[in-house]
Order: sequence, then structure tokens, then C-alpha cells
Amino acid sequence: MSDGPLDRILEHEAGDLTCTVEAEIHLSALREALARHGQMLALDPPGDPTLGACLAANLSGPRRHRYGTMRDLVIGVMVVLGDGTIASSGGKVVKNVAGYDLAKLFCGSEGRLGRVVRLSLRLHPVSEATATVVAPADPGRALAVLRTGLTPSAVDIHWPDRLALLFEGSARAVAAQVKAARELVGGEPAGEEVWAEAAGRQAAAEGRISFAPGTLAAVLSAEKEAVVRVAAGVAYVAHPVADPRDPAEIALVERIRAQFDPAGVLA
Repeated sequence: MSDGPLDRILEHEAGDLTCTVEAEIHLSALREALARHGQMLALDPPGDPTLGACLAANLSGPRRHRYGTMRDLVIGVMVVLGDGTIASSGGKVVKNVAGYDLAKLFCGSEGRLGRVVRLSLRLHPVSEATATVVAPADPGRALAVLRTGLTPSAVDIHWPDRLALLFEGSARAVAAQVKAARELVGGEPAGEEVWAEAAGRQAAAEGRISFAPGTLAAVLSAEKEAVVRVAAGVAYVAHPVADPRDPAEIALVERIRAQFDPAGVLA
């Protein structure tokens, strides 16, 4: 194991749309390297975190609507446990069922189970065209988008300002999607500044609320401002939020942590 920064791209299998990286590489560095091959890691959390941090905190951004979170994009992982044991699972291909799925277990573990040192990731092609449509921040409009044949990459409500839709794909397909979206919800085209502003608000949020999509209107009525991933049922809010987990779930998490780190080295 290297004593220096673990920030290299170890492998990039462009034909398989996969890569393997060390955990301390920053998202911006990986994005720049992949862009030269017309590919991307479809993860867009605020800021410029390392890939290890993305896994540990299960970070995500607006594209979660289409591509999922880090949990959906990691296909293999190598970790160092509290006693120094090196463990790995998964592989370098998307369809891989070898071994225990440590990647999923470590996703969102916040460093309590071990240190992530290497990740294998699923990639996607960079889209030929992108476009944003914004409309008034109305829950009914947002839910209407989810019920149609539209295929946006992002469906956000930046409360109380706007409903924001992101479309990606071929130029022809994006143009058709934008036309259909405007016929459905009204609104106007907008630029990337919409998503930059939302990223800043998400980064500054002090709490996160999970909700069923059917309760969207009630959630918004209780908040002065929020960045809402409508289909995911997640709202980033400006105030702290109590841990919503059931005590039994918390106890289960603690038992898992004790199995991986019985000496409490990582506590």
C-alpha cells in the first residue's frame, strides 16, 4: 500500500464503461480525465469531494433522479479495517456478483467501518446536449413530470423559487423533451447557473428530510426554503433535523460497526 496520496486512476476500461480509482482522487480530477474519452461518473454533489468521501457519505446531486447515488455507481471496493485487515469485494465489471457486497455496506458508513482505499465505478457517456427548463415551484407540476414519458436527468424543486428540470441526450431528443416539458409545466429555458445556485444551497443545508412523494406539498408548506429531489423523496433544509431512524435500525448499525471494529479504533 502506498504511503503517498491515494489519488490515482488505476484503470479505465473505456469499452466497458468502468474505471478503478484510489479513494483520495477528487471528483473534478476524475471528471477531467474521463471527459477526454467522452465519459463521466454521473455523480454531481456540491463542491469537489474525494471519491472516498462520496462513498462514505453516499453523496449525490440533481442527477440522482436518473443515475442514482454513489451506492448505484460503485461496483467494487477495497477497504482497510480497524485492525489493519485489507478486504475487498465486487470487481471491475458492472454485472459482478463475486463476494460479499462491501461497497453497498460501506456506502453511507461515514468511516465507522473502515477506510476506503480503492473503488471500481460504473461510468456513462457524456451527453451530446443538455438543457434546463424552469417553472414556478409547484408540487403538482413536479409530480406531473414524474407521471409522464419524459426522461429528465434531474427533477428538483428549489423552494420557494422554481421547479428545475435537466434534460440530457442527443440534440434531437433533448429538444423534443424540452418542448414536451414546456407544454406540460410551462416555464422557460435556463442556464447552468440554476444548478450552481442549488448546489450552494445544498452544501449550506443543515438538515435532510426524507418523505414520500405524495407528501411533497405538506413538506414544502412547512419549510421556508429547501432543495428537493422530488422522485428520491429527499429535501435539504436550512435547519437541523433529528435522526429519523427507528431505534432498532440504529441498534443494527451499531452491531455491524462492532463486528467490523470491535476495538473501537474508528469510533
